[in-house]
Amino acid sequence: MIEARGLTKRYGGTVAVDDLSFRVESGRVTGFLGPNGAGKSTTMRMVLGLDRTDGGAVRIDDKRLVDFDPPMREVGALLDAAYVHPTRKAKDHLWALAASNGLPRRRVDEVLALVGLTEVAGKRVGGFSLGMKQRLGLAGAMLGDPHTVLFDEPANGLDPEGIQWMRHFLQGLAKEGRTVFVSSHLLSEMALVAQDLVVIGRGALIFQGPVADFVAGAARSWVTVRSPQVQAIAAALAAQGAQVTQSGPDAIDVVGPDSTYIGELAAQQGAVLHELSPRTGSLEDAFLEVTAGAQQYRGVADPGAPGQPPAPGLAPPPPPPPPGPTSGGPV
Repeated sequence: MIEARGLTKRYGGTVAVDDLSFRVESGRVTGFLGPNGAGKSTTMRMVLGLDRTDGGAVRIDDKRLVDFDPPMREVGALLDAAYVHPTRKAKDHLWALAASNGLPRRRVDEVLALVGLTEVAGKRVGGFSLGMKQRLGLAGAMLGDPHTVLFDEPANGLDPEGIQWMRHFLQGLAKEGRTVFVSSHLLSEMALVAQDLVVIGRGALIFQGPVADFVAGAARSWVTVRSPQVQAIAAALAAQGAQVTQSGPDAIDVVGPDSTYIGELAAQQGAVLHELSPRTGSLEDAFLEVTAGAQQYRGVADPGAPGQPPAPGLAPPPPPPPPGPTSGGPV
């Protein structure tokens, strides 16, 4: 378990991390999300003791990182896959790490096999692709067979097969009871791999809790209706205050009433239903909704930016309230 309490980091007059507290439970994959510049990398560096905190503290399994001897047997991390000297061979790089932590040489071959780099063990890292460097970084993080792992953007440079492998790799670590804390901008992938989320913006906590709670509390929901009598159904729903948007020749998207209510209303009108599908927005939708006010860099082509035309498709409902304290963290 990782527990951060009141983490604060300032660079001159800029507050990079602002009184940030959260917990990462063992046996689960916890995603660490936030816009660019939110303070994710700085937070991970403070967890690992690489950056000095200006306030707060971190405990890993109720200990400080400096209390672990050697640390690689308890905590593994990959923050930057490009840090390896380009002229060093993959196996030599790993052996240097292993020797510095008193780990046996056999672990080098084991972790190379774990990440699929056995065939290039004797090649120089300078010739590796970004995806291969990511795998080598993961191998280094796993040398000590640690109980706690932290990965910053581990899927960078991986091809589709590599991303799928990464998903199973992270889930496998969690199933073994390890603590897995991973930062990523690949939200569609995070929705598949993570059970919990820690979401920050401008260095402060926005949300902590299960992925499902985050999406349910922040993403919009609607019901898609298809019927030969769709116009009559739409008129009846609009008359009762529902938000109705035409989404096809015989289809509407409805925000407000649930599918049961809509089905009963259609039955009262003698309408035939070809589709009645409840839908919920994605993790990406929820993330963009909740972090809209914390975006540090925003392009003018953003459909939600001032002066831009509304995005086509489903008309958005009024903004939902952000997840509250019952979701595990202040907003």
